[in-house]
Amino acid sequence: MADAKKTLRVTQVRSTIGLAADQGATIRALGLGKLNRSVEQVDNPAVRGMIFKVKHLVKVEEI
Repeated sequence: MADAKKTLRVTQVRSTIGLAADQGATIRALGLGKLNRSVEQVDNPAVRGMIFKVKHLVKVEEI
């Protein structure tokens, strides 16, 4: 199954209160917004870049 897409489970573990607006926008673009909410995202460079930008606010697991 070489065509199988890898996925990442991204969980927000810290609040965006008091942070820069672009970091809050990145959290919303990932589909998050409340603490301990998890979403599954396709593992691609765009998503990895968003995760890198807010790595101090999220926990990432490979599925």
